[in-house]
Amino acid sequence: MFTGIIEELGTIAELKSGSEPSGGARLVIRARHVLSGKARLRKGESIAVNGVCLTARKIKARSFSADLSPETLERSNLKTLQAGSRVNLERPMTPSSRFGGHIVQGHVDGVGKLAALDPLPDGNYWFSVDIPTELGRYIVFKGSIALNGISLTVARLDGSRVGVAIIPYTYEQTNLADLQPGDLINIECDLLAKYAEKLMSHWEPSTVRKQTEKQSSPTLERLLEEGF
Repeated sequence: MFTGIIEELGTIAELKSGSEPSGGARLVIRARHVLSGKARLRKGESIAVNGVCLTARKIKARSFSADLSPETLERSNLKTLQAGSRVNLERPMTPSSRFGGHIVQGHVDGVGKLAALDPLPDGNYWFSVDIPTELGRYIVFKGSIALNGISLTVARLDGSRVGVAIIPYTYEQTNLADLQPGDLINIECDLLAKYAEKLMSHWEPSTVRKQTEKQSSPTLERLLEEGF
């Protein structure tokens, strides 16, 4: 599990496609911070790359590699990367970590397109993303959303367009500065919204109402049970 608080900007060293067009790929990323210290990334561990949870395959002093499945390539913007592209990196939470963002699984729901990244006073930006229609039901005003792995708060909803405010620190510490209108943006919706939808899909109002009425009916048997 992640928080959407980006630790480091990595740089793509190589994106090697598989032998078949419908196959996967292998990604090699240059990094420093996530590969140093006691909590450094190790072989077999998870790491979020642009918000996509990947498994580190080979670790070197200043780089690591990860395999990309066809599903990952289909559902994320990792397929658009090339040597020199910068990516947002975050290691998973630990039991002692501060929970600074929101619950992020690294399971991208789909990709949107950058509509605009407009500068505002004092180094702030307004970030607008056009999202797939089917994801709209999971996004609410002032709710959480992860865009390219960055934990953000929905500040505006205008049909299928989501607007968020970007503070200077976020702009400086992530790859937002590299984006151009039309670029694909990885989207992970709030996990709680997806669970709520699943639970509600099994809820039948008429059945619940009948059960409630049955439980609330002042029958003689119930009155005796209550001590009357």
